[in-house]
Amino acid sequence: MWSELQTAARELGFSQIGVTGVNLSEAEPGLEAWLAAGFHGSMNYMASHGLKRARPAELVPGTVSIITVRMDYLPGNVQHLDADVAWQELEQPQKGVVSVYARGRDYHKVLRSRLQKLQERMAQILGPFGHRVFTDSAPVMEAELAVRSGQGWRGKNTLVLQRDAGSFFFLGELFVDLKLPLSQPVSEHCGSCTACIDVCPTQAIVAPYKLDARRCISYLTIEHAGPIPHEFRPLIGNRIYGCDDCQWICPWNKFAKRSPLPDFEARDPLIAPSLADLLNWDEPTFLRMTEGSAIRRIGHVRWLRNVALAAGNALSKSKHLLEVEKQALIQGLQRWQSHPDPVVQEQVSWSLQQVG
Repeated sequence: MWSELQTAARELGFSQIGVTGVNLSEAEPGLEAWLAAGFHGSMNYMASHGLKRARPAELVPGTVSIITVRMDYLPGNVQHLDADVAWQELEQPQKGVVSVYARGRDYHKVLRSRLQKLQERMAQILGPFGHRVFTDSAPVMEAELAVRSGQGWRGKNTLVLQRDAGSFFFLGELFVDLKLPLSQPVSEHCGSCTACIDVCPTQAIVAPYKLDARRCISYLTIEHAGPIPHEFRPLIGNRIYGCDDCQWICPWNKFAKRSPLPDFEARDPLIAPSLADLLNWDEPTFLRMTEGSAIRRIGHVRWLRNVALAAGNALSKSKHLLEVEKQALIQGLQRWQSHPDPVVQEQVSWSLQQVG
């Protein structure tokens, strides 16, 4: 049965599957300490569910085993995408940088539908059974489950690392009411390396295996809805949605795999886009350009805040810009000076004050 399931998983685009149990009691103290420190920031849903995250059988009564899946997501349609290219993108202040995972189709939709198909294939083999599919969509400790099921080990940046695939992959789970043979965890291979800690622009990795989300650029540009704290603004640079620095610097990501799925191919408007062009996106344009993308969920206001911030950082380095680029950014920002949202208004004002 297991070999048939592995074959089905590969056919559906999954790179690896594993199985773990439902006892995550050893993870509860760490979760409680992380929440008590306030490291979850404004992600109140992290605290509202409490320890249910560590108790899968409470989340879905009757759950006996959890099948975990891993799916690589580096886009297959970008010929040159590696750490060198990533660092070059960050050195072009007039361009925006979108986290690689968000340059294609929304992974929630891709994984959820394929996990459901995996369940259907499994039911053909075993007969009907109780199940529920998850993809970063409920109080589930995905990384913990992935590590326990042999998908990799927990890196010092808190991401799951795999010797043959780095960390550029998505995780998903299938909670089932069947008792299945458990997969064996793998050993850790970070050693004394602290590259991810050292490279973080905002020093969000406050200690090995401990992330303060309130300092993380991914949190600030995606989850955080209000004004971005002034202390972090210059450090964000031209990152307009997420941040991959701690991944690109990781030595294991030289083994990261390209996705064979067209879903994760990067969309042209999200590959090193011009900030001046993005400032011209009104809300209908934003919704059209991000249809089917994970970016859409942050809404036009938050997107505009992020783009305006990056434009301000670019203007602070105007000696590196052509005069036409500088003027395009200024004009793009001025368009939104009277935006009805006070967060956008304040960000635009701050950015216009950065002109060097």
